[in-house]
Amino acid sequence: MKLTSAGTLGLFLPNPFGSPTLVRTVAIPGGTLTPSQVAKYRTALLVPPPMPKAGTKRIGSSAVDYYEIAVRQFSQQILPPGLPATTVWGYGPAKTKDPRAPRIFNAPSLTIEAGWRRPVRVKWINELTDRSGNFLPHLLPVDPTLHWANPGGGAAGRDARPAFDSTPGRYQGPVPLVTHVHGAAGVGDESDGYPEAWYLPKARNIPAGYATKGTWYDFFARKAARSFGSTWGPGYATFQYPNTEAGTKWYHDHTLGMTRVNVYAGPAGFYIVRGGPQGDNAVRDTRNWRRATLPNTESSEFEKSAQNRKPYEIPIAIQDRSFNSDGGLFYPESREFFDGVTGPFIPGSDLSPIWNPEFFGNTLTVNGNTWPFLDIEQRRYRLRLLDGCQSRFLILDFASIPGVEVWQIGNEGGFLDQPVDLTTRTGGRLLMGPAERADLIVDFTNVALGNHVLRNLGPDEPFGGGQPGVDFDAADPDGTGQVLEFRVGARHGYDPTTPPRFLRLPAQAALPAATVTRPLALLEETSTTFPGSPSAALLGTVAGNPNLAAGVWAKRMWVDEVSENPAVGSTEVWEFYNATADAHPVHVHEVLFEVLDRQRITIDEVTQQVQVQPGSVPTPREPGESGLKDTVIAYPQHVTRIKARFLKAGQYVWHCHILEHEDNEMMRPYRIGPKKPGQPGGPAAS
Repeated sequence: MKLTSAGTLGLFLPNPFGSPTLVRTVAIPGGTLTPSQVAKYRTALLVPPPMPKAGTKRIGSSAVDYYEIAVRQFSQQILPPGLPATTVWGYGPAKTKDPRAPRIFNAPSLTIEAGWRRPVRVKWINELTDRSGNFLPHLLPVDPTLHWANPGGGAAGRDARPAFDSTPGRYQGPVPLVTHVHGAAGVGDESDGYPEAWYLPKARNIPAGYATKGTWYDFFARKAARSFGSTWGPGYATFQYPNTEAGTKWYHDHTLGMTRVNVYAGPAGFYIVRGGPQGDNAVRDTRNWRRATLPNTESSEFEKSAQNRKPYEIPIAIQDRSFNSDGGLFYPESREFFDGVTGPFIPGSDLSPIWNPEFFGNTLTVNGNTWPFLDIEQRRYRLRLLDGCQSRFLILDFASIPGVEVWQIGNEGGFLDQPVDLTTRTGGRLLMGPAERADLIVDFTNVALGNHVLRNLGPDEPFGGGQPGVDFDAADPDGTGQVLEFRVGARHGYDPTTPPRFLRLPAQAALPAATVTRPLALLEETSTTFPGSPSAALLGTVAGNPNLAAGVWAKRMWVDEVSENPAVGSTEVWEFYNATADAHPVHVHEVLFEVLDRQRITIDEVTQQVQVQPGSVPTPREPGESGLKDTVIAYPQHVTRIKARFLKAGQYVWHCHILEHEDNEMMRPYRIGPKKPGQPGGPAAS
């Protein structure tokens, strides 16, 4: 989308006068390994196999798929052969039901395959220890001046913003973890990966006085025991997921104030729910009204060799990373990297010494390798895409592949209302914000044999809307402007899949009418010591009704009391008034929501007021935003409206999914229903 000269919100469309000139004059800073030293398209794309189960549990007449999944440190060849391996963290099976199943640890990790309404129970284990059982320090610089897990603060000082007499260095103690399945709807709050429910590894040398678990861990452990008979213990927690909606989910760490560095180190993976009334079997072919045939993987069983598998349905996680010449991950260790500020830092000013407001890696990795290639045939493929970047918005440009046809059929919450012909509508371009997913049918039937590069036109800087080459410089065409090489070969046999234009997608039931509208604010706070330097990204509330008159915003910190408290069973409209200069991908835990519309607003930073621009009209959601979503792009100088139904009582969060923002105050707790007896800050348990 773009802000037009008339002050209205226009569609994000390709330049009608031809392709923009892709030129960057300044290289993206990074580690000691420059992108020009990284050869492209030397490594085959890894198609992640399914995560092996540890077993099946019976609860009455119901079956529950059970996994034991650990996070470990290991070495992985992310860079092409000839360059050093990279030390990373990743999830993998700690225990498998079948002894033949490979115990693969990778970053990103294996895909959890779940069936509709068939519960999945996962014992998530923090195994960040060495062979002697001692804890492993973080691979990356952790800023201890944020409001964060803070294990060193003990039980009284954990989950806090500690005070310092002098500027501290990076935290080097044991690493807390807690896993969130992003897009899991209807999950209990004990299993959502609440940022204050973290836990340290079961290490032999945890320093005396350290908190080994977060503020909410014990409360949720008791609730899990009551809800599904699960036992928690040192170094692990067990969560259960009801899998009520088919769609493309993903899992990653969600520790308070550390998500950016924990996820950057590697722990993430796909979680795909299949079946049900909105599943693949409900898609129809309008030529005969029989069940449509979507591209899939002919064999996903682990005992079949990779050479025998023909993956026509491929999950693709795109992330940005930077590296040092020794192969190690690079992530900024000083605020100076972002804007040149060298101090003083906290406590001598209001700037944290290490935290960077955004980070853009100077290489792109796909499924854990820099610039891989994928051998494909001249036929249709289903690509489940994830923007897994820290701060980067992607604009994937399939138009760089002559003859290709691209249709979007789904997003985070499952299928769209109807297939969207991206080739015709947007010239083959797909905009994705961090954490958004897109389910595509990509037809290579008419693509010439040979090698074709998928390009990225998104900026190497914060995104505010607009067109590449017009409103911002596109990504470095020799670096982050390239994503993946498709090596197109002749088709083997007949392509039985249904052409996307003939697909009738299953309808999603409309949400009930809303009874409450909540105006909320997306804010940025600048330093009082260093004018123009962001000190935090924030969320807030807006008093009044900005649709009718100016409303006054009030910033809300993580530590502040819950201000969003929907009743159980209620349906609400949440309005995100973006008073910042950048777009923010907003994620609401626990629910899948409808995107309604967007509308131009006026902003008065002096009086801290926002108002819908008089005379403006709402812009409907984009076709690719139909159906249900869990993450939405909130554009600057606009209000973005969503509607959600809140069915499961509990304590959850909503936040910006630019990870650097999320970690420094752009996340808020919200609660569905009343406080529960025994919860932190709640009434005493009876």
